[in-house]
Amino acid sequence: MKIVLAPMEGVVDAPMREMLTRIGGIDQCVTEFVRVSERVLPAKVFRKTCPELFNDSNTSSGTPVILQLLGSDPQILAGNARKAVSIGARGIDLNFGCPAKTVNKSKGGAILLNEPELVHKIVWWVRQAVPDHIPVTAKMRLGYRDKTLAMENAAAIADAGANGLTVHARTKEEGYRPPAHWEWIARIREHISIPVTANGEVWNWQDYQRCREVSGCDDVMIGRGLVAAPDLGLRIKALQRGDDPDHLSWAEMQLLLRQFLELVEQQLAPKYVHGRIKQWLKMMSREYPEAMPMLQEMRLLKQVAEVRQFLHEYSL
Repeated sequence: MKIVLAPMEGVVDAPMREMLTRIGGIDQCVTEFVRVSERVLPAKVFRKTCPELFNDSNTSSGTPVILQLLGSDPQILAGNARKAVSIGARGIDLNFGCPAKTVNKSKGGAILLNEPELVHKIVWWVRQAVPDHIPVTAKMRLGYRDKTLAMENAAAIADAGANGLTVHARTKEEGYRPPAHWEWIARIREHISIPVTANGEVWNWQDYQRCREVSGCDDVMIGRGLVAAPDLGLRIKALQRGDDPDHLSWAEMQLLLRQFLELVEQQLAPKYVHGRIKQWLKMMSREYPEAMPMLQEMRLLKQVAEVRQFLHEYSL
């Protein structure tokens, strides 16, 4: 019963993966996508998106990280998968779910779900390109505009040799609007023979239980829910054991924010640092209402030194 941290572009990057896996309760991560178009990319591109490659594809806490690729050319994707594995990737995930307009316009992500034959070809080429012991997985939505091709796409992925499939239980057009259609994951799971991981609209223990019950999946991928409540994985595992879960206090969250600032400083250019702190505050306000007034107070701060001083003094 794995809890997998979802690959959220522009949110769950290496600093966030490091932060959340330090807290615990996460069994596996998937990176933001590496966009592939015309050539095999140099090693530095993969290492920038997935610096965990320097640590045997683990975060510092030992949580394994799978590298995700996005593109539409089967042979170019296969070449990049081979390259990524040669520098230490422990698994390759293929993106058939990104809903971003800019990505879909360049024939990447969810728009590929309009072409199940191409989906099959991509998975097949990548599966052939990497050694048998390297898992090749995929993540898809239920479709682009509607769910008409959901079963056909899932079967295409499975029949091409994928080792697993994660299904985000909404179409591209549905975006992130509730509800997530977990019952469709159950239908897909019954239709194919490879392991299926459920994804979409899991914010708490009750959602987690209901998602597993409806979908029939053992494994669940969580994105926004873990960013909003960084100890959600720990609480789920405690409740599974029959223990009373602890809950990170607001004081503990403020300490984590200061630690996150240090991680972001190490990875990103200074002009982006303030935005990442504000982004996390906004997302955690769903779980911690104290985050919103804090965000309002720091809204004009842009310099790293100002942000650092603010975070230090705010908790005094």
